[in-house]
Amino acid sequence: MKNRNYNIYFNTHTISGIIISAILFVIFFAGSYTLFKDEISAWQSNTSFNAHENKKLDYNKLLDSLDQKYKLKGRDISFYLQKNTFDTYVEVTATKDSTLAPKKKPGHEKKGRKRGRRDDGDGAYFKYNFYKGESKTYDQTYDLGEFLYRLHFLAQLNQVPIRIGTPFGYLVAGLVSFFFLFALITGLLLHWDKIVSNFFVFRPWSKVKTVWTDAHTALGMIGFPFQLVYAITGVVLIVNAILLMPFTFMFYQGKADKMYSDLEYADARVYTYTYQALPVKTDVQSYVDRTQKTWEDSDIIRVLIKNYGDASMAIMIEGTANPQRSFSGTGKVIYDIKSNKVFYHRSPLGESSYIAKVKSLIYHLHFGDYSGYALRIIYFILGMMGCVVIISGIMIWLVARDKKNVPERKRKFNLWLANIFLAICLSMFPVTAITFIAVKVSPAVDMTFIYRVYFYSWLLLSAYYIIRKNLNRTNRETLLLGSVFSLLIPVANGVCTGNWIWKTYSTGATDILFIDLFSLAIAIVGLISFYKIRQKQKLQPEI
Repeated sequence: MKNRNYNIYFNTHTISGIIISAILFVIFFAGSYTLFKDEISAWQSNTSFNAHENKKLDYNKLLDSLDQKYKLKGRDISFYLQKNTFDTYVEVTATKDSTLAPKKKPGHEKKGRKRGRRDDGDGAYFKYNFYKGESKTYDQTYDLGEFLYRLHFLAQLNQVPIRIGTPFGYLVAGLVSFFFLFALITGLLLHWDKIVSNFFVFRPWSKVKTVWTDAHTALGMIGFPFQLVYAITGVVLIVNAILLMPFTFMFYQGKADKMYSDLEYADARVYTYTYQALPVKTDVQSYVDRTQKTWEDSDIIRVLIKNYGDASMAIMIEGTANPQRSFSGTGKVIYDIKSNKVFYHRSPLGESSYIAKVKSLIYHLHFGDYSGYALRIIYFILGMMGCVVIISGIMIWLVARDKKNVPERKRKFNLWLANIFLAICLSMFPVTAITFIAVKVSPAVDMTFIYRVYFYSWLLLSAYYIIRKNLNRTNRETLLLGSVFSLLIPVANGVCTGNWIWKTYSTGATDILFIDLFSLAIAIVGLISFYKIRQKQKLQPEI
């Protein structure tokens, strides 16, 4: 490789890597835990889906209670079912019947609906648990699984009051994914000439820079296909609205609704309200059961009721096939209630459209939900390998610039920068384990509680290790703390709920059991790693 090309690749790789390193670590670390979002939610709520997965979801009972509270006639009701849980998000729109619509007071201005809160108007949005029969706001049902899921694309930063046309957190996460692509491609080109020989080289007993370089190269090449897939799918999933914006004006004359309809994100059909009531009450449950029976080996993910109680009433049901049966299978059926006929039908196990195939491919590849626990564990390990690659990259950058020919002020700046990065990144492990324990021992958990526990403890630990300014201690102490607290996670579950490992095993609550066993495995690996690092660092000076 020519020196000029090498220098271009090296500088691009280094600069893009340093810019995104801390944020990318957060995305990878939180994203790795997100692979088990449903299991974390079941563990926290002490409600196993696997142990009661045959329980029938009673839509009629739910609609009856909604009708008593909101008077559903003329409304649209949407149920967004959460996979592998008994939870569904329920959205009730304002009624279209002007004779029933509440009169607003003079000067009243309708405010935008906040997620999880009832509108100032006549709509509602909340979360309902079919197993417990409870309705709560989004904030009240916010759990650690949801928190880590949203953290992995920086959704918490959306609260920053910056108006840029798209949520700030999503934009940052999208830009990081985009820069990550640069780092991956330039890193591959950088090692292209020696890609085979470097892959098999690892010298753990050599000097520090050599150890970090070997780990960075070997693990980076092993995880390259996985990281490339994550970078591409991450860009598409996070910033798809920005990517699609130019096409809105190029092909749709600014009509975004038409474009999203063609992309199967929205239904373009118009359901005109007729002000004519249906003669009998609609049995919504029968339509759901009928669809579920027709779509064998598929999951219903959304039920939408249009113009409830009116002669124009329609029920739209969407579903996805088991990925092992049909990797890109998506289905939709629309029932016209008055005529009791099927207006539209596409089976999840039938031939999917090209758009549906692409969307499913991106989603399944990103979340690894197309197989069982074995695949998701592999995804988790590869995700954590990505975290190690990021840390090793920071250390290579630091050691390469810690030389006598570098001015003292620059060396101090480099050390402080690496110290800040490592303190923020490595403290995520104990902070996450601490939050697992906190949400289990606390009698009341909501969004505010999780935010306070996670972000305050993260801030305190990060500040402590930044002030401490000892990279070796930061590494091994955060590893030890994270391992010890991970060891206490199943203990906290057993003491607080009585769901000890042997009990969840005997009752078939495998989702709750998995989190306990997985935490034990992480703790054991962490303690072994701590011991090995401690033995090696005894032979080396503190950094």
